[in-house]
Amino acid sequence: MKYLLVLLLAGLTSTAQIQKEQLNLMPWPQSVVLNDGNFTLTKNFKVNITGNPNPRIFGGVTRFLRRLDGRAGIFFEQGFITKLNEVPNAELQINCTTGGKIGLYEDESYHLDIKQNKITINATSDLGALHGLETLLQLLQNNNTSFYFPNSQISDFPRFTWRGLMIDASRHFQPIDVIKRNIDGLAAMKMNVFHWHLVDDQGWRIEMKKNKKLIELASDGQYYTQEEIKNIVKYADERGILVVPEIDVPGHGSAILTAFPEIGSKVITLNGGISEKNIQGTAIATYGVERNAGIFSPTLDPSNPKTYQILSEIFDEVCPLFSGAYFHIGGDENEGKDWDANPKIQEFKKKNNLATNHELQTYFTMQLVPMLKKHGKQLMGWEEILTKNMSKEAIIHSWRGANEGMAAGQSLVDAVKKGYKTVLSNGYYLDLMYPVESHYLNDPMPKGVNLSTEEKARILGGEATMWTELVSSTTIDSRVWPRTAAIAERLWSAEDITDVASMRKRLDVVSFRLEELGLTHIRNRAVILRNIANNQNIKSLNEFSNVCEPLKGYTRNSGGTEYQMYSPLTLFADACTADAKDALVFNDAVNQYISNKSPENKAKVESFLNKWIAVNRGLNELSASAPLVQPVLPLAKKLSDASEQILLALNNKSTLKADDLRKLIEECNTKDHADVELAVYAGLKKLI
Repeated sequence: MKYLLVLLLAGLTSTAQIQKEQLNLMPWPQSVVLNDGNFTLTKNFKVNITGNPNPRIFGGVTRFLRRLDGRAGIFFEQGFITKLNEVPNAELQINCTTGGKIGLYEDESYHLDIKQNKITINATSDLGALHGLETLLQLLQNNNTSFYFPNSQISDFPRFTWRGLMIDASRHFQPIDVIKRNIDGLAAMKMNVFHWHLVDDQGWRIEMKKNKKLIELASDGQYYTQEEIKNIVKYADERGILVVPEIDVPGHGSAILTAFPEIGSKVITLNGGISEKNIQGTAIATYGVERNAGIFSPTLDPSNPKTYQILSEIFDEVCPLFSGAYFHIGGDENEGKDWDANPKIQEFKKKNNLATNHELQTYFTMQLVPMLKKHGKQLMGWEEILTKNMSKEAIIHSWRGANEGMAAGQSLVDAVKKGYKTVLSNGYYLDLMYPVESHYLNDPMPKGVNLSTEEKARILGGEATMWTELVSSTTIDSRVWPRTAAIAERLWSAEDITDVASMRKRLDVVSFRLEELGLTHIRNRAVILRNIANNQNIKSLNEFSNVCEPLKGYTRNSGGTEYQMYSPLTLFADACTADAKDALVFNDAVNQYISNKSPENKAKVESFLNKWIAVNRGLNELSASAPLVQPVLPLAKKLSDASEQILLALNNKSTLKADDLRKLIEECNTKDHADVELAVYAGLKKLI
């Protein structure tokens, strides 16, 4: 493996300092060569920029300097970089040939050369130079007296041109600071697309100056002003990131139809029959903003000319807010129930020779193409928009997998074979709370499928998706990070960079470093635990959260009615994350003990078991004046009881029969307490 070879090379050729440390680069570059010696930082360190870059490079270099000095605390003399060739003799020289454009297929490559007294970044565009600066930050090492960069040469470029993150701001509105800090995280991980899901059943989030009813009736007062949106687009542009807005139509229409019920498809029945007035378009159904999660029937009426009039007005106002060339129109999960029940729509289908609701939706979607093209936008939609009559200019966003009755990535293969460009999100759904390994090993390029060179080129890349039914502004970062960094590596690095152990080791450091950007994925865990503990000592709660993970899939929100959009997200499951920290270490310790039952390996396992017995006692003491601790007590007791008996069994002191011990451990496989599961169950089971 390329990564391991590079580490071996590092051990052979670098200084003693580097031999003791492992590089924590993510995404792993295409080529890394480590040389003898180091570049040592001093307060005289300065940066110079030459060439013909976009002005975004000045802010990018200034931010680099502040982050670097924040880590090193050296008090650099250079403050703000504002023009080209300011310091010709600077130790870091950045040369960019051209100004980068925000979009696809841009040259994002860079070459980083670190020597004893000079660092050089050469890039075609400032986009590549910004990536090079992120790599340089990740290379920073230190001993007990100084900070330094190892002498090295790195040549790098992305494998895929679309490397994105979607944040849903409709289900739970996400304030501007949340959006900005996550954009900073994307830039740090060399990602280049921010997909902003702005409209769904649960809310309309865009200020409208013409159709004001959308914010008056369908936003609950939670929306982005047009100036805020333009500011976010500028903020992203300055970091080399494309913003792709999404307004989901024709399904997921509750919010839009709350403001404009006259373009809905629902029919009104009177005395068991269909209202003639409704068929003529004068009687109107009522709609409301949805408060639950799930899939709902409100759908725009594709047979009503006013539907297209209103959408055209919306696009005329919204499109100019976004400078990018792509606009996502959703198009997913339209069940067609209201279409089937509406005689006027059925008559429209017959008149236009539309045999199915899928063909009817294609008719609808095709009406949007010129509305968007008018503003220089290319239409993108979830995979349901793919039909034989869909415009070949549309980008197909693949999302469904086995849970939705589709083979994973099947829609992606279908799309590229039919001539469409496509982006993969199946396998990158962060809200499912699956382990990082499942995302990391999920590749946009399908295995075992015969694709031509042209078809492979239509696979633009991938996009992590953060649906927000079960996250707040306090918890969203802990669901996005650090797993998105691993997805970033999958989309950037060479296809053969797949060592999970290496990824996990590097990810620990990368996750910690992301905090300097303001991301709260680590620190907010304590905020939630203090609330649960009623401001008592959170040690026991924290220890228990390190072996628990939120229920996976959508089982926490079973039936779509347990959590409303205003329900609390301040509970134990909200403090827990995928890849429970101690569970990974414990399960590894169990594997080591099974392969070698040495006293040392046995002691590692026993230390965990003893800790969980103590955690159970601590939680019981804590619960005396902290009601929110009560839901976790049954699960903590099950773990404690199993731990006690396993300890006895390991020392041949157990009086339980083998079957009874197995039953005790099976109790730890429950998913009935506090919306979490014990991530150490597999390890416990192996011990017996």
